Amino acid sequence: MVRIIVRDVMTTHVASVAAGTPFKDVAELLVRRGVSAVPVLDADGRVAGVVSEADLLRKEEFREQYYGEGYRPRLRARLRRRLAGRDEDGGDKVMGATAGEVMSAPAVTVGPDVSTVTAAQLMDERGVKRLVVVDDDRHLIGIVSRRDLLKAYVRDDAELKRWVEQAIPEQSRWNDRTGIAVQVNNGIVTLSGYTATRSEAAAAVRMAKGLGGVVGVREDLVWERYDRFDLPVVWDRS
Repeated sequence: MVRIIVRDVMTTHVASVAAGTPFKDVAELLVRRGVSAVPVLDADGRVAGVVSEADLLRKEEFREQYYGEGYRPRLRARLRRRLAGRDEDGGDKVMGATAGEVMSAPAVTVGPDVSTVTAAQLMDERGVKRLVVVDDDRHLIGIVSRRDLLKAYVRDDAELKRWVEQAIPEQSRWNDRTGIAVQVNNGIVTLSGYTATRSEAAAAVRMAKGLGGVVGVREDLVWERYDRFDLPVVWDRS
């Protein structure tokens, strides 16, 4: 099946810092590169964590609490840190002076060959805006962000049509005269025509829906016959 994977949309020119990089240098790098986070690499060049604007801002954010003004972070932030197993008040990070001391660890990572759909689900599950893309040895390959994932939905309709046609199994095209016709308009796929069985029609629709970049699927298919398990049940009332 043709699908859009993380490698197709990720950013490869990624700034990174070492664990020992001073706090101020990390802040300057984020500002200079116009990014909101950078991966932190250990001595072996493997991804150890991520330091973001939010991590850096904790120095200011929690200062009021330590000075006795009763500051408490928002409920959502407290719950997220608790679920992630991190300390609630962030005291360690407030005192941190290097990237390794203020970073969020472990980094939420993904492989380059994972589908963009899976990557989006992982972002939602972990409550992050970006994923660090790593190889099997956890070496940095790139970054994929929410904005990167949106690239899948700006594919040209003609290109998306070719992908859908390639994804539909050949055996679904039982009628040489018509078969399954694919039309795409603004990312919405319409499947029309004929298949040999009901299950083949369902498989074609399922495959189209599973392709990255498909906004929606409309079905206008008819089939030559029901599958054995789709036949209506006739009860013997004698």
